[in-house]
Amino acid sequence: MKIEITPARREKLADNLYGQLLEQIMLGRLKEGERLPSESEICRAFKVSRPVVREALMRLQADGLVYARRGSGSFVKQRPPARLTDFAAVSDVARLLRGYEARMALEPQIAELAAERATEDHLEKIASALAALEASENDRDEDFAFHRAIAEATGNDIFPALLESMRELMLGGIDVAVSLTRVGSQARRERVLAEHRQIFDAIASRDRSGAGILMHYHLMQARSRTTDYQRHP
Repeated sequence: MKIEITPARREKLADNLYGQLLEQIMLGRLKEGERLPSESEICRAFKVSRPVVREALMRLQADGLVYARRGSGSFVKQRPPARLTDFAAVSDVARLLRGYEARMALEPQIAELAAERATEDHLEKIASALAALEASENDRDEDFAFHRAIAEATGNDIFPALLESMRELMLGGIDVAVSLTRVGSQARRERVLAEHRQIFDAIASRDRSGAGILMHYHLMQARSRTTDYQRHP
């Protein structure tokens, strides 16, 4: 009998290595300011190729968790919340953070177009979604509905369709951010709600550039709330 073996994709290997390095940082085995092992040492320890190591390190850098110093290697920049793995498997964190990267490339432009094109009906729908978010105990579906309502306000049905195609990924990121916010302070939740209100206010006042900037800021903050343990309280 012929056995077919599917080789592991480099992306999967990089995700796995990302998760293992992230776990070491979260557990404090690699402390802030501490130098990571060299690429060759990581290759030997995890039995992966150098391109896989470089890809995992680049993702950690993109997420603000490590930084590279020319000629010296990579160093831990900050530690994510210790409770992050209560709400997401380490292997899923890389995908969730890449989801934020995709959203930051898309949603600021959506917010700008919404500020320019939204009808009164669109504004009422966004306002209703915001009110539901403020009144919610869960936030998950209401948060997605708010962002989708903004996409609908562009008048281009491709944008809400794109968000729908990312729905599960977005809900996963929202779940983690909301869970960390819920175990944090009330002040933290208020900051999150304030970011949503500011986006709506900019759209309602037809401030195109402001809406885009505020949406980008909100997504950056959401991503930071996921990766920066100092934002946890």
